[in-house]
Amino acid sequence: MPAPVLLVIAHGSRDPRHAATVHALVRRVRALRPGVRVETGFLDFTIPSVPGVLESLAAEGVRDVVALPLLLTRAFHAKADIPAVLSEAPARLRIRQAEVLGPSPLLTAALERRLYEAGLAPVDKSSTGVVLASAGSTDPEAIAVIADIAEEWRRTGWRAVRPAFASASLPRTEDAVRELRALGCARVAVAPYVLAPGFLPDRIARGAAEADILSDVLGPAPEVARVLLHRYDAARIPALAAIGA
Repeated sequence: MPAPVLLVIAHGSRDPRHAATVHALVRRVRALRPGVRVETGFLDFTIPSVPGVLESLAAEGVRDVVALPLLLTRAFHAKADIPAVLSEAPARLRIRQAEVLGPSPLLTAALERRLYEAGLAPVDKSSTGVVLASAGSTDPEAIAVIADIAEEWRRTGWRAVRPAFASASLPRTEDAVRELRALGCARVAVAPYVLAPGFLPDRIARGAAEADILSDVLGPAPEVARVLLHRYDAARIPALAAIGA
């Protein structure tokens, strides 16, 4: 019996860097698991659309699909938008919706990878304050998750870690940078907890103007690709509830 198709569902953006980064991540996932067919669909702005991919898969005779939200927290898109799109899929498809990517120790490892690539060294941890800068959400659950990640990450040896948000919530990145300066951190780094470039990551970058270090988005980091496959494997378990089964 063939493995279910992995459908990676990305938000989409008018910024072409977003789709390019998503496709680079998907290529890494394919390289890690060559026996699994991996497709990409976008909720908005970018083609192919999620409904279009699902129609194509059904027309080919595909039966089983794992739909994986390319999201870091369980907010509106994961709770409402994606289930609504999947509910309209062709009836012949058995679709399981996987969990969002975060939180995960692998994502924290990817954040550190990006900071070290930007110029920090492990010996800098105890004197460095980090801003964990996410896109932001109106969903209290998503905001609480970011705060928990920041606290857990601080316990790994950083001088301090403060959450910040590019939209919907406070504080903003620049305010968190100033707070860490006032705390007496020898250096301040901003770590974008986002998957791909776009409007909100650009806002994070502007807010990092007074920081010493700004790392890159998570993008196709190998740790991110591994999280995708972990979520895929968990969703394949027959005991889990399936959409449309």
